[in-house]
Amino acid sequence: MSTLRVAVVEDHALTRVGLCATLAAAGIEVVGEAGDGTAGRELILRESPDVAVIDIGLPGLDGIELTESLRATQSPTRIVILTMVDEEADVLAALAAGADAYCLKSGAPERLVEAIRTAADGGAYFDPRIAHIVLRQFTSDRGKRAGSPLSPRETEILRLIADGVGNAEIAERLLVSLGTVKSHIRDILIKLSASDRTQAAVIALRRGFI
Repeated sequence: MSTLRVAVVEDHALTRVGLCATLAAAGIEVVGEAGDGTAGRELILRESPDVAVIDIGLPGLDGIELTESLRATQSPTRIVILTMVDEEADVLAALAAGADAYCLKSGAPERLVEAIRTAADGGAYFDPRIAHIVLRQFTSDRGKRAGSPLSPRETEILRLIADGVGNAEIAERLLVSLGTVKSHIRDILIKLSASDRTQAAVIALRRGFI
């Protein structure tokens, strides 16, 4: 299995050092670092890493503009946006620009590693603290498309997950056992090839299943 290659675009030098150390400890190769959006764009286009970790508040091109610019070049690099804030407008702007993952800097280092690996595998990742905001917004704008592999009950459960409802509360609302809910979620993960309930909701929303 080849080593995952990542570029880090972050304007704070100490934060860059910490990010690179975290990635190295996880066995991820850092192919380059940049302290602003313009240099980051050049680095990513030159090195074509598997994933780029991009701070949203960069000087020059900010993280959103850099993401849009990279998508315009059809760069295959997957993008993880990193930020200190969980403002809904910023989260949705990053997603609209083409980001594949969104992490908060205040989160555990393991979350960033998980986001990078998920994005590299073609999945979508949002920090659990902001995932329900994104999913609720998309739920209000998207209708169900034909061709969903989900049953009506699975769709109902996934909609509740998208609204940030926990398994126990889902069981109470649907008047079923917690074990039944967990069984449905296992089936949902298999059908959508998702690694967890949040990723399943993101996949379903992007495909218009919920």
